[in-house]
Amino acid sequence: MSINAEFWVAIAFLLFVALMIYMGVHRSVFDALDQRSARIRAELDEALRLKQEAQKLVEEYRRRHQEAEREAEAIVTSAKTEAERVAAEAKSKMEDFIARRTRMAETKIAQAEAQALADVRAAAADAAVAAAERILTETVKGKAAEDLVAQGIRDVKAKLN
Repeated sequence: MSINAEFWVAIAFLLFVALMIYMGVHRSVFDALDQRSARIRAELDEALRLKQEAQKLVEEYRRRHQEAEREAEAIVTSAKTEAERVAAEAKSKMEDFIARRTRMAETKIAQAEAQALADVRAAAADAAVAAAERILTETVKGKAAEDLVAQGIRDVKAKLN
């Protein structure tokens, strides 16, 4: 009996498979599998496209990052150069200012010395004239004394000026 039961199960199975083939279920299954395969292929293609776009974006950002770093280095270098130029210019201006102030001070000192020398000469001339006048008035009297004093004053003034 067990062979008989297995025989009928096998026949029922074959009839079931034949019915399924007759009704076209196998086409529906194959179509569903083909559609699923196409959908998976489309998803894989989309994923590949997205991956390539992401790689392009990464490369673009890396390039921009490198450009930004180069630009930053150029800015820093330019700023250092400008700072050195400004420092050199300030040093030059300071040296010029100090030299100008030194020349002005030396000029003022020379003028003060000249003025002091002129003042001393004028004071010495006035003192010499006064002394000569006193000596001459005490030793010489009269008209001759007055003429000598006037002549001496003129001579002293002429020599000192």
